[in-house]
Amino acid sequence: MLYTPMVTSKFLNPKNDVAFRKIFGSEKHKDILIHFINDILDLHGPDKVKEVTFLSTIQDPDIACKKESIVDVLCTDQYGKQIIVEMQVAPQEGFEKRAQYYAAKAYSRQLNPGQEVGARYQDLKAVIFIAITDYIVFPDKKDYLSNHIILDANTYAHDLQDFSFTFIELPKFKIKAIEDLSTMIEKWCYFFRYASSTSEKDVSKILDSDLVIQRAYEALNRFNWSEIELLTYEKEIKRIMDNQAVEDYMKNQARQEGKIEGKIEGKIEGKIEIAKLMLQEGEPINKIMRFTGLSQSHIEKLI
Repeated sequence: MLYTPMVTSKFLNPKNDVAFRKIFGSEKHKDILIHFINDILDLHGPDKVKEVTFLSTIQDPDIACKKESIVDVLCTDQYGKQIIVEMQVAPQEGFEKRAQYYAAKAYSRQLNPGQEVGARYQDLKAVIFIAITDYIVFPDKKDYLSNHIILDANTYAHDLQDFSFTFIELPKFKIKAIEDLSTMIEKWCYFFRYASSTSEKDVSKILDSDLVIQRAYEALNRFNWSEIELLTYEKEIKRIMDNQAVEDYMKNQARQEGKIEGKIEGKIEGKIEIAKLMLQEGEPINKIMRFTGLSQSHIEKLI
C-alpha cells in the first residue's frame, strides 16, 4: 500500500528535524548551508565560508552507541573553524547553557584523547554556534537576532575570540508581508517561520535572483521527497505531538495535585485557627483534639 502523507501544503516545515537536516546537513545541499552561514553571520571577504566538511553530530562517546544526534549540524569551514547549527522547536530550560556546553565539547574534542599533555593548544580552532529557536530564549531582548561573544569587562576588547553564539528567535520575527523583506537574514527567517504555509506564487516573490533560497524551497517540496523520507518526516511530527501530549498531561496532573494540596492545607489551617480560639477559651486539650482532629503534640505547639 502506498504511503499517503498527512501534509496538504506543497512545502514541508523546515523546523522539523528531519527536514532541517535534509536541507542543512547533507552533502547534496551543502551550498545551501554555506549560503545560510554567510548570510546569518554577515561574513565577507576572507572571513566568508567557501567550503564545509561535515563531522559526526554525536559529540559524547558514551551515547554514540545509541545512534542519537546531539546537534543537528556540525561542520568545519576551510580554515578549520567548527560550526554548529541547531534548530530547537520545543522550549527547553537552560538551552543557552546547552549551547555553551556543546560549543565547549566541540572545542575540546579537537584534541585527541590523551593528547592534553604537551598538546598544542594554539592549534585549537574557533567554534561558532548558530541556533534557530521557535520560542523566546531571551525575553528581555527585543531583536530576533542576537550575537554573543566574550569581551573584556572593562575595555570591551575581544581578546578571547574562539567562541561566538548567534541566536535567531523566530517568535520575535514580525515581518509577515513578503514585500517588506529586504535582507537575506529576513528571507531566511521568513523561510523558517512561514515556508510550510507559503504558496508557489509567494515564493516567486521572495526568490528574485537568489538561486540558493530557491533550492532551499525546492528541498522542502514534498513532491521531491521519497516515500521513506516522508514517513520519517511524519514520524518526527508524531514524536513531537506525543511528547507534547505527555507534557500537557503532566502539567494538568500537577495542577490538579496542587489544587488538592491547597484544599488540604486550607483545612489544616482552619483547624489550627479553631484550636487557637479554643485554647484562648481555656478548653481542655482532649476536647480540642475531638473537635479538630489535630494531634496532642500539634495542639501543644500552639500553646
